[in-house]
Amino acid sequence: MEFDALVAGVEPGGLTNRTDIKVLLCYIIKSIDEPISKMQLNEIMQEEGLANYFEVNQAIAQLISQGNLECVEEDSHQILKITQKGIEVADMLERDLPRTVREKAINSAIRVSTLARRKQENKVDVEETEGGYNVTFHLGDEKTELMKLTIFVVDKIQVETIKENFFNDPVKLYSGIIASLTV
Repeated sequence: MEFDALVAGVEPGGLTNRTDIKVLLCYIIKSIDEPISKMQLNEIMQEEGLANYFEVNQAIAQLISQGNLECVEEDSHQILKITQKGIEVADMLERDLPRTVREKAINSAIRVSTLARRKQENKVDVEETEGGYNVTFHLGDEKTELMKLTIFVVDKIQVETIKENFFNDPVKLYSGIIASLTV
C-alpha cells in the first residue's frame, strides 16, 4: 500500500492513501443516502481522525472534477451528492477499506447528520440582557412547537454549553420537564 497522503491529525488506523480517502468519501455519501455538506463531510472525517483535513478537501475537489460527486445548491446551501459513477466506485472498492474505518465513518456520519437534523428542527435564541443572557429553546418542527422554554444564564460559556447539550438530545429536556410536571 502506498502512503501518499499527509498524516497530521490522522489517528492510528486512519487513511494515509489518497485513493482510499476518495473511496471512503464516496462510501460515506452512498451509505447515508442523503445529501451532505462539505463541512459535514469534513467533520465526519476529522471527528474520528480518519484522514488529514487538507487531503479530504483535495479529495472532494477531485471527486467533483472526476464526476463521482456533484456539488448542488439546495435551500441556499451547497451540498454534495454522489453520482452513479461514484456509487459504482464505492461498490467496487469499499471492501479495500478496513472494516473499522468504514464503521467509524458511518457511525460518525450518523452522529453528524442527526445533529444537523436536530439543529434544523429545533431552535435556540440568545438575547443578551443587563446581567447575562436569556436563552430560549424551541422544540418541535415547522408545523408544531412542542415547547418553548426561556432560562437565564450569566455568561457566554454557559450559553454555548447548554446549546450544545440541548442539540445533543432535545427530547431529554422535553421529557424531563414533562415527567417533572406529571409525576
